[in-house]
Amino acid sequence: MNQTTGVKLSPDLTGANVEDAGEHNRAVVLRCIHRQAPISRAEIARQTGFTKPAIARIVDRLLDEGLIIEARRRHGLRGQPAIELEINPDAFFAIGINIDRDHLTILAADAVGNVRARVHHEKRYILPGEFMQLTADAISHFQRSRLIDDAHLAGIGLAMPDWLGEIAFLGKPDDYGEWMDFDVRAALENLTQHPVFIENETNAAALAELDYGLGAESRSFFYISVNACPGGGLVLDGAGHRGAMGLSGEIGWLPIVDPRHRGGQKVELLGEIFSLFFLYKFLGEHGIEASVPSDLLTLDARGRKLVSQWLKTMSAHLAVAVKHIGMIVDPDAIILGGRLPIRMIDELLRYVHDHLDMEDATLPSIHRASLGEDACAIGAAAMPMAAALMLASADEVQRTRSPLKFMDRLNN
Repeated sequence: MNQTTGVKLSPDLTGANVEDAGEHNRAVVLRCIHRQAPISRAEIARQTGFTKPAIARIVDRLLDEGLIIEARRRHGLRGQPAIELEINPDAFFAIGINIDRDHLTILAADAVGNVRARVHHEKRYILPGEFMQLTADAISHFQRSRLIDDAHLAGIGLAMPDWLGEIAFLGKPDDYGEWMDFDVRAALENLTQHPVFIENETNAAALAELDYGLGAESRSFFYISVNACPGGGLVLDGAGHRGAMGLSGEIGWLPIVDPRHRGGQKVELLGEIFSLFFLYKFLGEHGIEASVPSDLLTLDARGRKLVSQWLKTMSAHLAVAVKHIGMIVDPDAIILGGRLPIRMIDELLRYVHDHLDMEDATLPSIHRASLGEDACAIGAAAMPMAAALMLASADEVQRTRSPLKFMDRLNN
């Protein structure tokens, strides 16, 4: 297929011009439509550098396969109104599962990221047996209720913390170590005939932002999640980056100097002071009970003042993290998300900005994540969807990856 000359092309939207490149060129057009829909054929040609006849052939094939739809005609321009193209929401479906120390969320999403169904369990320390039963029940409910088309199910994605039952954390129960010996991949593959994809939960949230959120504006960013424990995920040039040992983005290990100690002699890890669990602990020390994110939304004036106090303290540590990430990774942006309520994320960001010189051109911009508390589950669903739609974020490693074990890392 021919490409026009003199066009500056995005690397993942560049087609190939050899005889056996049909699938690659098809993927390029799908990516373009996914990222910039609604978009006309002429705009796709300009974005990819393909000739108009080549675009016509590829688009006709995608329409015949039901992967895209003609959404509307664009009026108000000279000449014949352009027909706009979009991904067909019903082209594929995916199930996303997010298990963490304080909840389990299972959802079904369509090909454009709309959540079609959701089952949520706000419960701490779910063990493997209960996890599998709740997951099987949710998937069965989605199928029985015809909330998804099983024939078009691209796969099942799981987003979960690495070392879930191994690493110590505030409030960890003794029996939580069951996760260390549980083969979650094998269990899920025994549950379904569809492909299973597994990724670290914050990496998954970052992929959700890439494919369905701020990724339309930024192709390299660092995602920080405020969950039961803190997490980080790195996206570089439109693809998730987990590092040589799968540890990229592990912001919880970032050393923080305690400013209350003179001379900065005491150093703590960010993950040992900054998380939802530590916020609940702080409130409990002041006589206020909170154990789930929704509790934070019903606090009285004293409770809200205490939350603000905690956020101000944490903002100084986050500002240090932002500076380090900016210098080492140099991303377009840093995104803050997770299960902390949105208005508290916004408040935290205001305090972080107070510690930074925003005139410093070397600092990345800082934003609240566009996806809410379900970002990890949406990211789990985004993995099989990216594979089905041949998006740049698709990663074959997710088809074989299992959660990492801390001792495995030490012994390698």
